[in-house]
Amino acid sequence: MKPISDHLKGNLKVLFVGFNPSIRSSELGHHYANPNNRFWRILYEAGITPRKYEATEDAKLLDLGYGFTNIVQRPTKAADEITKEEYVEGREILKKKVEQLMPQVVCFVGKGVYQHYSGLKVIQWGKQPNGFVPGVVDFVAPSSSGLVRMKMEEIVDIYKGLVPILTQ
Repeated sequence: MKPISDHLKGNLKVLFVGFNPSIRSSELGHHYANPNNRFWRILYEAGITPRKYEATEDAKLLDLGYGFTNIVQRPTKAADEITKEEYVEGREILKKKVEQLMPQVVCFVGKGVYQHYSGLKVIQWGKQPNGFVPGVVDFVAPSSSGLVRMKMEEIVDIYKGLVPILTQ
């Protein structure tokens, strides 16, 4: 399986960071491409995008100021297949990307992604009290995977917390 390309540019409004690509995303070459993944629906229902985009349109979101990357680039069936070494290496690469690109917000799509990035164990949903890169807001949102047992409404409500940050 091959990694999928990041969609990045400087001064993004939001850089969305997932665990790693799914097998389906790797096959199709697009972020959040698994049909069970609710990412695109969540963004629309939370008011972050003006319409529901498809995974094949992921690069178009750069025009809205939204970029995509993952803490680990290797595709897997599940995040529990990622090794500790991959997380350590991925954290360093991700920190360099954030420092270089300076997005307004880094949205971690999954609490575990932020735990591996920050080293913190106890994390609340939403805007974090301190960002790890000065001048960049860290925001933690639930994973959009269909395996997440939270109600869709709860997930969307957490993502809605991004909207007031982006209008500041």
